[in-house]
Amino acid sequence: MKNAIFYVSYKLKEGASVSEFLQASETLNNEYISKQKGFVSWKQVADGGTWADLLTFETMEDAKDFETNSGNSGELAQKFYSYINLNSCKVHYFAVERSYEKVGETD
Repeated sequence: MKNAIFYVSYKLKEGASVSEFLQASETLNNEYISKQKGFVSWKQVADGGTWADLLTFETMEDAKDFETNSGNSGELAQKFYSYINLNSCKVHYFAVERSYEKVGETD
């Protein structure tokens, strides 16, 4: 069974506090996202003004169910989205075809 990645890129609203945004992200993760079926990990990455979330789930069905049900997190999601320019969002789903990990060093 292949893992799936829910990928969304976006820009923060003009003047948004990055530290407050990251705190809202952490709260949303700890209280809602990490408890969703099939959740594996969430990475937030940034390059200048462009941000991206890479949420890994056990299956594509889990990833799509997450997006469908993401509004169920109520105030936690509202706080998180209050920092994001929603018009800038681009969403993609990816199936993990292959994953590479660091190979251990030998002496």
